[in-house]
Amino acid sequence: MFRLDGKVALVTGCGTRGEGWGNGKAIATLLARQGAQVMGCDLDLEAAQATRRIIEAEGGTAHVVTADVTRSADCAALVQACLERYGRLDILVNNVGRSEPGDPVTMSEETWDEQIEVNLKSAFLMCKHAMPVMQRQGGGAVVNISSIAGMRYVGKPQVGYAAAKAALEQMTRTTAVLYADKGIRLNTVVPGLVFTPLVKRLADKYAQGDYEGFVAHRHRQVPMGHMGDAWDVAHAVLFLAADESKYITGQELVVDGGITLATR
Repeated sequence: MFRLDGKVALVTGCGTRGEGWGNGKAIATLLARQGAQVMGCDLDLEAAQATRRIIEAEGGTAHVVTADVTRSADCAALVQACLERYGRLDILVNNVGRSEPGDPVTMSEETWDEQIEVNLKSAFLMCKHAMPVMQRQGGGAVVNISSIAGMRYVGKPQVGYAAAKAALEQMTRTTAVLYADKGIRLNTVVPGLVFTPLVKRLADKYAQGDYEGFVAHRHRQVPMGHMGDAWDVAHAVLFLAADESKYITGQELVVDGGITLATR
């Protein structure tokens, strides 16, 4: 089940800075393990290359480039590079995202604009350039990575990030309806608190660098008693990308250990 043989998957934000598994790294690796040929991109080319090396060491196929997916020209070039290398594009995973603290009073206009560009516009631009290819091929699957911050206030003052992720979920729903009769499915994976290398940087932003205290607090917030990991997110992406979910579109798959149910 959930095999992706013969399919080509494009994963944005496929690298992880430092040791460990971030969402993009795990997603790209899992899709390759299931038989997909992977095209990946990241602002940090070395991080993307580390993901590629893991995939190739396991016998998979991957190619990575650097790209800024908030720029339309970069998105168009990325899709074109995928077609030139693999000849098709079946799966698009929009994984790019970044959280910055602030509310409408404390957040600068520049930070607000950057949050919308990174967390929302990037997915819009990738869909703009990738979905016509999928339509010509007769179908495809788009999986957008959101956050429970787009559904609930989760304890951090991140109004730009929350607004962008909420908008991403609605963009996905609306586009899914518009393209349902064209064979293109769009769904969203909505992670909760996930224990990745990113948590260290979040502790610096939101907890004055108290990493151990921040980690312990995040574990306590989850009804299951612990954060998830990047593989929890990756397996949700795999399900929505695979043919086993061929009758599912416009939906959110929440991967959060129960936290949104406990914070209504």
